Amino acid sequence: MVRKNLKKISKSEKIKEFIKKYKVPSEYLSTNRKMVVRGVTLGIFIAFIPMPMQMAAVLAFMPFFKFNVPLGLAMCWLSNPFTMPPMYYMEYLTGSFFLGIKPEPVELTVDWFMNNLDNIFIPLYTGTLFYSVVGSSLAFWLVNHFWKGSVHKDRKLHRDDRKS
Repeated sequence: MVRKNLKKISKSEKIKEFIKKYKVPSEYLSTNRKMVVRGVTLGIFIAFIPMPMQMAAVLAFMPFFKFNVPLGLAMCWLSNPFTMPPMYYMEYLTGSFFLGIKPEPVELTVDWFMNNLDNIFIPLYTGTLFYSVVGSSLAFWLVNHFWKGSVHKDRKLHRDDRKS
């Protein structure tokens, strides 16, 4: 379903006009499986990293990797002002667990975070590495799996239609 909708959107005249007007390289808007998988994977990897300007980080990868940029940007929105506190707290607890460190009591305020950054930096980014790798790997597998399943389902439907 998603695959078909992406294909329809990519054939839209408005999208074609936008690409032509702003001279956007069309390969960064491609909706084939590889480009979609790369965009989702990169966006989710970046989404778990506690840093400002995550969208800029996604765009910084454009010269090095070809991926569907709108999907990469959309995936990094998974971390937003509502999801960041629980995500980063979970990453801190996980990193503390991996490092065998007793986690400090946390207050979800900017002041507490700034005052304790030295103490939580290593456990936070250890947990970040874990969730970025696991989350993006899982996303890579899931998008590939469902995309291929969709293709096989469509082929089967077309074979059954021809037999009828």
